[in-house]
Amino acid sequence: MTADPAYPHLDDAALADLSPETLAVAAGRPERGPDSPVNPSIVLSSTFVGLGGIDQTARGYARFSNPTWEPFEDAVGKLEGAPLPALLFSSGMGAVAAAMSLVPVGGVLVAPRHSYSGTLGLAQLKAERGELDLLEVDIEDTAATVAALDGADVLWVESPTNPMMEVADLPALVAAAKARGVLVVVDNTFSTPLGQKPLAVGADVVVHSATKYLAGHSDVLLGLAVTGNETLRARLHQHRTLHGAIAGPVEAWLGLRGLRTLALRVERSQATAGELARRLAEHPAVTRVRYPGLPADPGHERAAAQFEGFGSIVSIELDTAEAADAFVGRLALWLPATSLGGVESTIERRRRHAAEPLSVPEGLVRLSVGIEHADDLWADLKQALDAGL
Repeated sequence: MTADPAYPHLDDAALADLSPETLAVAAGRPERGPDSPVNPSIVLSSTFVGLGGIDQTARGYARFSNPTWEPFEDAVGKLEGAPLPALLFSSGMGAVAAAMSLVPVGGVLVAPRHSYSGTLGLAQLKAERGELDLLEVDIEDTAATVAALDGADVLWVESPTNPMMEVADLPALVAAAKARGVLVVVDNTFSTPLGQKPLAVGADVVVHSATKYLAGHSDVLLGLAVTGNETLRARLHQHRTLHGAIAGPVEAWLGLRGLRTLALRVERSQATAGELARRLAEHPAVTRVRYPGLPADPGHERAAAQFEGFGSIVSIELDTAEAADAFVGRLALWLPATSLGGVESTIERRRRHAAEPLSVPEGLVRLSVGIEHADDLWADLKQALDAGL
C-alpha cells in the first residue's frame, strides 16, 4: 500500500528519534491509509510473478525474500541502530552459521570458551574439519583476549556469556580488533537491543536467537543477523539464500508480534531477576550466584558502565550435580526446560548437555526469569532449596 498523505506516518528519520521502547512497538508497521491494517499481512507464497531475470536482489522466489520477513527485519535493524534492515533466519543457529561463514577458509576465529554450546559446537566442528583455527579465550580477561587477536580474522563475543554470565569489556575489545583489522561479531541474545547496542561501539555484526527475548513466547524458532555494512550484509544474505536457512512467514509474523511487548517483558523480568539474585545469594544451599546486577559480581562494574539494565538470566551453583538435579526436580512453578527468554520462567542444570564445556561447574543451574510475580517464583525456589538442606 502506498502512503496516503492525509495520514501522518513516521519515516525513518522520525523513527530514529524514538526511544527503543517505543520503537519496538512502532517500527515495521504498514503504511497508513483509509482502512489500512494495523499489522503486516502474512504472505503465504513459495514464488512470485515476474517477467524479468531473477537474481538474489529480486523478490523472485521465496527463498530469496518474503514480504512477511521484512517488517520484522526492519524493526530489529532499527532497534540495533543499524542503517540496514536485519536478516531473518530460521533459527538462532542459522544466523550464527551465517556470521561464522565470514571467517575465511583457514582463518582464525577467537571465541569465548564459555559461549552458547551450539556456537562452540559449530566452531569446534569447523576446526576439526580444517575450515578454521579456533582460539578459545576467557572473554573476561581483556589482555589475554587482545593478545589472541594478533593474526585473527574474526572475534566472537558473548557478553554476558552463556551460562557463566561473564562480562566482556566490549569497547576495549572492539577497539583492539579494529586496530588489527579483525571483524567483530557479537551475540546480543542475552542483553537484547534494549540492554546494549554493539554496533554503536564498532562491532561489525550482531546476531540474535530471536527464539528467545525478541519473540519472547517460546513458540517459534528464529534468528537474526544485523550489520550496517552493505558488503557484509550481502554475504550474509547470500549464505541464507544458498543454505536455505529461511524462516516461515507465520513464524516471522509471530516473531514481530512478540517484539511489540519486548520492553515490558524485559523490564518486568530483569527487575525480578535482580530481586531473586539477591535472595539466592543469601541462601545457605547456594554456593555462588552470577548476576551482573549484584554489586559483588565480578562483572558488575563493567555491566553498570555498558548495559542498560542487567538482564533476566541468573546462574547459581550448588555443591554437586546431584544436588542441582534434585533442586530442579522439586520445582513446581519453574519449568525444567532448555532455552530462555520466554514469558515463563525456565531452569536447567547446564552440564546435563553433553556439549557444555567441561569448565562449566557440574552444579551450575541457569535460571531464565519470566514475568511471573517475584514472590511466587521465590517461594518455589526456596522450598526446593530448603528441602536439600
